[in-house]
Amino acid sequence: MENENRGLRDMTVGSPARHIFLFALPLLLGSFLQQLYNMVDSWVVGNYVGDAALAAVGVGFPVIFMFTSLFMGIANGGTVVIAQYYGAGKLDRVRDAVDTIYTTFLVSAIPVTILALLLVKPLLFLLRVDEAAYHEAWVYLMIVCAGLVGTIGYNTNAGILNGIGNSRTTLLFLAVAAGLNIALDLILVLCAGMGVAGVALGTIISQTFSWLFGLLYINRKYPQIAIHPFCFRFDKTLFRQVLGIGLPAGFQMSLVSIGVMTVMSKVNTFGTAYTAAYNVGNKLDSMAFLAVQALTNSVTAFVGQNVGAKKPERVRQGVRMTVTATVVWCLLMTVVLLVWSDGLFHLFSPEAAVAEAGNYYIRAIMPPYALFGVMYILNGAMRGAGESVFPMTVTILSMIVLRVPAVYYLANHFGPAYMFYGFGIGWIGGFVLCVTYYLSGRWKKRGSLADETS
Repeated sequence: MENENRGLRDMTVGSPARHIFLFALPLLLGSFLQQLYNMVDSWVVGNYVGDAALAAVGVGFPVIFMFTSLFMGIANGGTVVIAQYYGAGKLDRVRDAVDTIYTTFLVSAIPVTILALLLVKPLLFLLRVDEAAYHEAWVYLMIVCAGLVGTIGYNTNAGILNGIGNSRTTLLFLAVAAGLNIALDLILVLCAGMGVAGVALGTIISQTFSWLFGLLYINRKYPQIAIHPFCFRFDKTLFRQVLGIGLPAGFQMSLVSIGVMTVMSKVNTFGTAYTAAYNVGNKLDSMAFLAVQALTNSVTAFVGQNVGAKKPERVRQGVRMTVTATVVWCLLMTVVLLVWSDGLFHLFSPEAAVAEAGNYYIRAIMPPYALFGVMYILNGAMRGAGESVFPMTVTILSMIVLRVPAVYYLANHFGPAYMFYGFGIGWIGGFVLCVTYYLSGRWKKRGSLADETS
């Protein structure tokens, strides 16, 4: 039974559309807040520090994403495992899964942080960062990597809550982080004059506070899933289930971030204007994609619960409705960004060269955007059913195997104004494969994880 007053949502009964949209709405608002404070970072450094600092912050994003992606994948695996057990009514296994996920996080977070700090300089070398932006990129990355535990902790909390249909509390945590980050940006950069170091400090302080606040809030408001960080309870069977879904997802995200860095390495060879434009373009692209991300997370939880409850017709209804909504949204965002891209780029940098390069980016990626959105939704739905290998494979093929060579080929033979068309080449290939596999129905054979253990 749905208990929205306590923040839990049973998606196995009632209108699929209502569940998916109401679950997605807080995720959308939360993602908007997250992108808002990321954009505030870029706006502050672009207007009050300089294009080199704006480029440095842009360089930092895929590097940080690579380091956190494994844990984001584990959080995603935790969402699916918890959703399927919750849908099957096995609340004792939900409790065991929460303890297992947190134990994995705490044991792994510090080694990953140390590794990240050691890899900052080699990665900046491989990225071929412009000399004008190198020092600021190094400062930004060293500070943010030192505070990775906060980012990882937040994503762990969110994965647990999403599995039981609770997206409203995740929104609260993000609101806390966004408000604190924006305030710290204004204080540390504009008032204290700390430049990119101030932006980085604002990021790690706000994310760490949000993680710890979330831990206390969950334990107080939702005792049925109370987190005991140092109990170190560990269930090997649940761990294998979480990793079976989470590792391919995390591996996929890590490789995609490497692909993004490989593309950025090429972009960086054309100077700081292109690097800054790519940074801003990614922000605008990410803002447009927020609804798709929210719907993907929602359909993953929806499919997970209904697979656990053995209700395949509800799964089909939910996926069809989500794909339709995604196509409509992507077409709307395509029109918006194509019409207003020039003015949006000027918000972040007064330089005409940055806006010109940014317009090349938007005009190239937006026409095939809906194909990418559909691929993303179907991957999320299949992952919710426990199928994690195909979504990983098709994403790697789309985002790396097809896209990266296409970007380099177009840049080398036609110039930087055309290199971003390589994105669409990758998306078209991924879309065709994803739709074909989804329609084949082979992803349904995985069955419910809740049937594997008693």
